[in-house]
Amino acid sequence: MTVQSREFAFGLPWEALYGYSQAVQAGDTLYISGQVSHDSAGAFVGAGDFELQVKTTLDNLDRVLEHFGARRDQIVETTVLVKDLREHFDAVARLHAAYCGDHRPTSTVMGVTDLALPDQLVEIGAVVRLDLTH
Repeated sequence: MTVQSREFAFGLPWEALYGYSQAVQAGDTLYISGQVSHDSAGAFVGAGDFELQVKTTLDNLDRVLEHFGARRDQIVETTVLVKDLREHFDAVARLHAAYCGDHRPTSTVMGVTDLALPDQLVEIGAVVRLDLTH
């Protein structure tokens, strides 16, 4: 059996520089790279403002979902990387729960020493099942 795949990128310079896609669909599974807090032109958003970074990162996750015609309730797993996790755990937990609503995907949250961009405090990736119905 052959599985078709397709990729998606925002067209930002670092995608080619690092050699990755924002998402790859393989069959009915969508693998979304860690999303970052940036605007549509690629400018970083929210230096020093953790909550704004999380909200903008989740907005970018929504942009990827929209491209594939996916919904939040089709997310089966999130991976959340947080710089200074002890300081930001309550905020990221609250914002993640609000984003997911009544849907409860699996999730791993990890404290990290550093992330790719100098002012970056959070990165959120996801796995989505496009054939999941509720």
